[in-house]
Amino acid sequence: MTLSAGVRLGPYEIVAPLGAGGMGEVYRARDARLSREVAIKVLPERLASDPERLKRFEKEARAASALNHPAIVTVYDIGETDGVSWIAMELVEGKTLRELLVSGPLPVKRALQIGAAVAEGLARAHESGIVHRDLKPENVMVGKDGLVKILDFGLAKRRLSPADKDETSTPTETGTQAGVVLGTVGYMSPEQVSGEEIDYRSDQFSFGAVLYELLTGRRAFQKSTAVDTMSAILHEEPEPIAQRTPQAPAPVRWIVERCLAKEPEDRYASTKDLARDLATVRDRLSEAGSGEALVSAPSRPRAARWMTLGAVALVAVSLLAGKWLWKTPTPSQPSYQRLTFRSGFVNAARFSADGRTILYSARWDGEPPRIFLTRPEAPESQRLDLPDANLVSISSSGELALITGKTQIEQGWFVAPGTLATAPLAGGAPREIAEDVTWADWSPDGKQMLVVRGGQLEFPLGKVIHRGGAFLSRLSPAGDRVAYFENFQLHVVDLLGQELKAVNDAVSKLRMRSLAWSAPGDEIWFTASGQAGDTLRAVNLAGRERVLLRMPDELRVEDVSRDGRMLLVIHHRRHEVWVGSPGEARERNLTIFGASNAMGISADGKTLLDNERGGFYLRRSDGSPPKKLGEGFGSELSPDGKWAAVVRPGPPSRLVLVPTGAGQERPFEAGAIEEYESDYVRWSQDGRRLVFGAHEKGHAFRLYVQEVSGGAPRPVTPEGEDAGYASLSPDGRFVLVRAGKDFWIYPTDGGEKRPVKGFLPTDYIWRNWSEDGRFAYAWNISELPFRVFRVELATGRRDLWKTITPQDPVGIWNADLMLTPDGKSYAYNCSRDLADLYLVTGVR
Repeated sequence: MTLSAGVRLGPYEIVAPLGAGGMGEVYRARDARLSREVAIKVLPERLASDPERLKRFEKEARAASALNHPAIVTVYDIGETDGVSWIAMELVEGKTLRELLVSGPLPVKRALQIGAAVAEGLARAHESGIVHRDLKPENVMVGKDGLVKILDFGLAKRRLSPADKDETSTPTETGTQAGVVLGTVGYMSPEQVSGEEIDYRSDQFSFGAVLYELLTGRRAFQKSTAVDTMSAILHEEPEPIAQRTPQAPAPVRWIVERCLAKEPEDRYASTKDLARDLATVRDRLSEAGSGEALVSAPSRPRAARWMTLGAVALVAVSLLAGKWLWKTPTPSQPSYQRLTFRSGFVNAARFSADGRTILYSARWDGEPPRIFLTRPEAPESQRLDLPDANLVSISSSGELALITGKTQIEQGWFVAPGTLATAPLAGGAPREIAEDVTWADWSPDGKQMLVVRGGQLEFPLGKVIHRGGAFLSRLSPAGDRVAYFENFQLHVVDLLGQELKAVNDAVSKLRMRSLAWSAPGDEIWFTASGQAGDTLRAVNLAGRERVLLRMPDELRVEDVSRDGRMLLVIHHRRHEVWVGSPGEARERNLTIFGASNAMGISADGKTLLDNERGGFYLRRSDGSPPKKLGEGFGSELSPDGKWAAVVRPGPPSRLVLVPTGAGQERPFEAGAIEEYESDYVRWSQDGRRLVFGAHEKGHAFRLYVQEVSGGAPRPVTPEGEDAGYASLSPDGRFVLVRAGKDFWIYPTDGGEKRPVKGFLPTDYIWRNWSEDGRFAYAWNISELPFRVFRVELATGRRDLWKTITPQDPVGIWNADLMLTPDGKSYAYNCSRDLADLYLVTGVR
């Protein structure tokens, strides 16, 4: 399939082809909505035409898009247009590591910079439960701006049909082909070669092979045939780095050797530790000089050479001991004064011109965004008599810049366009200035405003100085420079839009969140995400970067006063589960460790199955202490609450029943099934049958039904059917399935399926049948409050049945609902983001 320039895929217009591979063709395209260029990957027909494979591809794409790390290429969108399935992602222009290696090994310092960035990206992915499985030089790109990006994240993890596995007898060296499920020869871990179950430590091995190649210019494992190469991975050690690149410091060699350990247990227990070790070596060697500078040169005096070698020895010994023998100066200890005390989300905060008054906009207790005033010497906040709006700036004369009509700021990053208005601090009705504005900032003299509209920078309003994807910007204290974010990276331009310094080269390892100019205007202070939390950093126009603060929570710097005080927003994020029971006046929070994921509720609503931090627990709706049932992922709870259906990982995986009380674990007869889907298990209301998604050996994904009392599983849906959600009827004789945008009822004992009207493509179903089997409940999980509709299955009649409003909607930005058959009890998972405002002093 070849697309011509001008063809539109959704909101994207094809500009030109970029390349092609086994996973499809890639095109440069333009997003007219945001005035930015993107990369569009068009999936091959054999993938796009298989609903099961396409569904898993989309699932991995969504997982990768949630990683939010600058070293991982960002997935923007997925869709289908006129039968063409596509995925839109960040456009990265530059060279892959394979292209950079054409001329030989990279300088040690450059190899460490690239390796540290890749390791941090892997650490973030592994924290999110995603394993790349095909890390290699072709899948890492260094952009023209110096940013390092891991490509095709999650694509190699998708599950394929057995037919695809036969398309190539061995994995290839040149790219990720559609039939490659094990990885790429030369970069596979020993456990991949052996066909064993793999985890994040397999990526560490592949990373070690890539870093080895960057340092030596040669592949760690390369023989004349693929079979010989795999044998070398299992039984041989690569040539020592010191023999090929003697200037590589010993700590770097030790890191590579640990990554390339044959046994996973001998590698890093956490990829965070790997990233931290590599970053430490990079930073410490940068302080002492580049890797090349640590090698004695013939022209140097003998004493200097010995001093240099001594420095290398110090680095090596200190790493081995677990700490450094020299330290950087101890940073000043800042003090924190909390300024807000209500439950909600602070959108923005600014100092007034005198520096004594602080204004902020916040959403308290589920209310719309409103403007408040406070002073450090008093804990109270005063609400200003202004319409609902978000604050963006305060002028030197006390004029407020507001944006009205904005949607919720999700995760503190997304800013929807609204109407820019001004209002005097002393009071008065706002005056509307411009529409479709996402950000604005007053000039120091208070006479003009810098405006972000449609991704472009305007200064003053109406005069475009930069066209692109800007979404946050601030004027310098002198008013002669503009700092802004584009694709979560930092840029600085003058008032004519000329780039002053590619400061993002110095901060390319982290994803930007917020920014403010320092009091003298010689630095930009910004917050960014890392593998162990957030940091507040500073960078000057010469590109020199330093860390000001480190915290385990998410940070946003809002403003810096003339005397150096700072307004900082600290986020607190949790994943919670709440239950509503009949006779109870209030919902009950059943969250255990702040990372809840409930997967089942008993028919009487008194018992829940909850997953938290690697284990599954039994929870009672009365709030009694949780009971841990085991390790792994609990998939569904029986209607009587006495059994948990659990998928044990493989290969092959197995479906078992774990008693919630006394009793023995009961395995299900698997038949030819070799892989179960843990999130596709559903129980009939009479407790006699389970329906679940699985792969039979030699077949693609389909839904199966199985008697709890015993017997083999029986297929219900056709092979490859795109069964997104499923729910069993009360007697287990029928299963309601959402396939794509349509809903169908399949007889579980055989027969033709029949369509069901009255459902919407956005509807969610779980154990949704009414007790009498006449109706099914449906709702949209992305909307709050939950509007539950009752659909009559025979006629398709759809009526609003109940509205469920969370008891505490503050900060909720994602939620899903579980409903008992009688509709009297419910439970829901939600992600909650709360934020508080602090006045911070002493940061230098």
